[in-house]
Amino acid sequence: MALLVYNTLTRRKEPFTPLEPGTVKLYVCGVTVYDLCHIGHARSAIVFDVIYRYLKHLGYQVTYVRNFTDIDDKIIRRAGQEGVDYRTIADRYIAAFHEDMDALDLLRPDIEPLATDNIPHMIDIIRKLEAKGFAYKAGADVYFSVERFPEYGKLSGRSLEDMLAGARVEVDEHKRNPLDFVLWKASKPGEPSWDSPWGPGRPGWHIECSAMGSRYLGPTFDIHGGGKDLIFPHHENEIAQSEAAHGVPFVRYWIHNGFVNINNEKMSKSLGNFFTIRDILKKVHPETLRLFVIAKHYRSPVDFSDETILEAERALERLYGTLEAVKDRVPPAAGLKADDKTLSGLDRDLFEKTLEVPALFREAMDNDFNTAQALGHLFELQRHLQRFLDGFGKKKLKGPAIVLAGKAADTLKEHAGILGLLQRDPQEFFLEQRRLKVVHTGLDEAIIESLIARREEARKAKHFEESDRIREELAAKGVQLEDTPYGTRWKVKN
Repeated sequence: MALLVYNTLTRRKEPFTPLEPGTVKLYVCGVTVYDLCHIGHARSAIVFDVIYRYLKHLGYQVTYVRNFTDIDDKIIRRAGQEGVDYRTIADRYIAAFHEDMDALDLLRPDIEPLATDNIPHMIDIIRKLEAKGFAYKAGADVYFSVERFPEYGKLSGRSLEDMLAGARVEVDEHKRNPLDFVLWKASKPGEPSWDSPWGPGRPGWHIECSAMGSRYLGPTFDIHGGGKDLIFPHHENEIAQSEAAHGVPFVRYWIHNGFVNINNEKMSKSLGNFFTIRDILKKVHPETLRLFVIAKHYRSPVDFSDETILEAERALERLYGTLEAVKDRVPPAAGLKADDKTLSGLDRDLFEKTLEVPALFREAMDNDFNTAQALGHLFELQRHLQRFLDGFGKKKLKGPAIVLAGKAADTLKEHAGILGLLQRDPQEFFLEQRRLKVVHTGLDEAIIESLIARREEARKAKHFEESDRIREELAAKGVQLEDTPYGTRWKVKN
């Protein structure tokens, strides 16, 4: 099965055929750097990180560009409030963005251009638009005339009349049409400005991505991505100005991720349900957040709540718990082999599932990056593997059982890794998970370790009443003990 991609432009799934065989040029709209990133930013970043990883997994040479809007009214306003230069604000939140994305274990794009480094390219496009009659100067600003571009509205699927009736557009008495959008805006006194043929000013928002996309990927490239909120007017305007300027199709495949709701309500600062990535990662493991995001198809809305994040946390713990059990019970076995007949005789269901998963996983991902379905296949493999391990109790595996468990675990880790999951050693994951919960619940790790040591002494001395009492005391604090042949491990209950 070939990779199928839902194209917002055509409103259907299409076979993915890049412009140049073997290479993919991918552009994703980045953030305006005036504040910390929130859960909505996290979803878009994770979605396109998975798409980037999967395209690379398929063997494509991918050039991934994600920009920063580092000059904007909000940035200027924030700088004025703090009494600093706009660059101070932009640099601060670019650094914060990278900290957040690194904390989420996202792969860095190949190119992360700044809008302010590309202003000459924006001016060049505006001059082309002006020469072709698509742009006009009104007052001190330059606008794009939407009526001059007959295909305006083809991405959002709305007519000019519908957009005039319902769209949020900038009100400006100089516009010929209320839907006309600014390409170059004159700077007000005290604002940052750049020289241009139309006087000192700065670019409009929409022209940024047209300039950076064409500069780094060419006038036509393969994939442009972003959230559904960008379809109109941002991406609609990008298409109009790019195709009017260059005379060729701008983007072949438009991909848009769905919204994030909070407890079934739209996220909004005014509703008090606005969560930054940093707020969330104080309580939630980065891979838990990733699993939460990709457990739904990228085009579907997702609901962020205590219940849904807890469900993702438990699911991730099941995956890591099975890998931890494999690690505990599989001794080093370099060179150990077994034939397929022997392995299938041990557990035919696990053997067959291990062989099936690569094809099933690819079939799901080739169907418009269906991560939800792909995860379903991985969890099915995990259940088969866990049942196989449970059949041996706490004993170490021997001979062919080592090979079968190892093959299944490797298949699970390899394919989860394409999604950015199971990137840690299981014990490292559970230690990180425990530390998060200890901090969140206010428990004292040193006291817990001391009580566990006292309980171990009581068990050795066969003082079982004292041992049970300590276990109950820890359970009352939300601490769950697991006695294994490798020592006592503890976790904080969900």
